[in-house]
Amino acid sequence: MKDRHEDADGEDFLDPAPKALSQMAYDRLLDQLIKREIPVGSVLQERRLAEQLDISRTPVREALNRLESEGFVTRKPGRVLVVKEFSTRELIETLHVRQIMESEAISLATPRVPLDELDAVEAQINQLLAAPAPSAEDDWQVDSLLHRMIATHSGNAVLAGMIEGLRVKTYTFNLDRVPERFEIGHREHLVMIDALRRRNRDAARAAIQQHIENVKHSIILKLSSI
Repeated sequence: MKDRHEDADGEDFLDPAPKALSQMAYDRLLDQLIKREIPVGSVLQERRLAEQLDISRTPVREALNRLESEGFVTRKPGRVLVVKEFSTRELIETLHVRQIMESEAISLATPRVPLDELDAVEAQINQLLAAPAPSAEDDWQVDSLLHRMIATHSGNAVLAGMIEGLRVKTYTFNLDRVPERFEIGHREHLVMIDALRRRNRDAARAAIQQHIENVKHSIILKLSSI
């Protein structure tokens, strides 16, 4: 573990952490949050997380600040950080923004996505659909392959980064929460791939808009039944 020095109040006074350590802390914590290994409402203690990750508190603090700015954690009275639960309104609004951004991304990507990449993702989707008991993680990984491919081939790195951030936020409703969306959702992915293969921008844009609209509708139905 890295050496660390603390003042009388137990605070680090190391120089700012290397970017690699801060990024590592962010990636590890975000992964635990989206997999619910750290449940909603959990108090995030800087010292305990630093010990868990076997690094000093400085990169953990930077990672927590970033997660707070992105809306994954929130600060309660007394400056206590807790894992945030997204409201129904925030979730639906996030999906609406995704719909706008990903429609633009697929329009830009339609003439650019290599056919061999489409074939590879299609094969992954068909393999997942044929699996006897796919996990939520498998579902997310294949879903990410398609959406990241589209965002990347939009040619706009800023747009791709924003889409990825929004997708992570809506991951809270995955195969575990809306299992009825599993096969339907991936069939919709195959429609998107077909439109991209045909270089049909209008069809591709309509397909991704309908896909996200269906996700939104399923979530509203699920929440209304709780």
